[in-house]
Amino acid sequence: MATRWGICGAGNISHDFCVALKTLSHEDHQIVAVAARSLERAEKFAKTHGIPKAYGTYQELVKDPNIDVLYIGVLHTHHLQVGLLFLNAGKNVLCEKPFAMNLREVRQLISAARENNVFLMEAVWTRFFPVSLEIGRLLSRGDVGEVKVVRADFGVPLTHVQRAVQKELGGGALLDIGIYCIQFVLMVFNGEKPETIQATGVCLDTGVDEAMVVTLKFSGQRLAVCTCTITAELPNEAVIVGTKGTIKVPAHMWCPTSLMVNGVETQYPVPEPSLPLNFINSTGMCYEAEEVRRCLLHGLKESSRMSHADSALLAEIMDEARRQVGVVYSQDSQ
Repeated sequence: MATRWGICGAGNISHDFCVALKTLSHEDHQIVAVAARSLERAEKFAKTHGIPKAYGTYQELVKDPNIDVLYIGVLHTHHLQVGLLFLNAGKNVLCEKPFAMNLREVRQLISAARENNVFLMEAVWTRFFPVSLEIGRLLSRGDVGEVKVVRADFGVPLTHVQRAVQKELGGGALLDIGIYCIQFVLMVFNGEKPETIQATGVCLDTGVDEAMVVTLKFSGQRLAVCTCTITAELPNEAVIVGTKGTIKVPAHMWCPTSLMVNGVETQYPVPEPSLPLNFINSTGMCYEAEEVRRCLLHGLKESSRMSHADSALLAEIMDEARRQVGVVYSQDSQ
């Protein structure tokens, strides 16, 4: 029986997610409804993607009895409100990253999911790519020995994008793209909490971070350095250095299609899209969709690869990094 998806939001990321779903078997995944801020936007989106139902409000979407799981692709400043609406209505949810604006909001979403006994996962799509699964296998086998240093960077010019620079829209480098660097480190270290967090950064006139460097120290004298910026193009790679070798994601570390192990490179291409995409390698969102289906079929309420604890730790580290750099959102004082 197919997993029936409802799509919340008719923006660029929701478009790409629907294109990704279409790369999977129709017998396994079906998009049955979409909701947007206006019925006109929803109907236009539905026509593009061949979705049978379109709603002009999220309240209508949540009442649709034919939906198994809802994908939230709205601005992250609205994740808490929309997430609580769906979770408290007893709906399973896959919510785009960042889960919410801070740890307090993340805990509210997790609590609502548990109280209503429904599935909830943060859509950190990177964790489900074949490259990420292979990294996990290599580390568990000890192929590069003991990991001593991890480095991850992500930088792209985004200052022309309003949501990336405006504080009221949840802008800033860390929450938008730096989150991928932090999550990569936590994936390598199996969700271990760092002993210390040191962050430095520079901010735009709008009060959000333009660039940030976060250094994490873990037990056993292990270090990780994460760099993000929305004003320049970085190599966008990730490197894991162990006592016996090196694992490198040579490009697009947030949506990787190649992996270098001790200098030997292997390709892991993503599926071909049926429609033009807004973001690179977006059909790779099919991997997180498959994980959601697997969890639902097994009656799981969270994924072991991106657990509630993983999301909470990710938010906790970003909260502390923002505190040190001086980036404060209105949600932080509520």
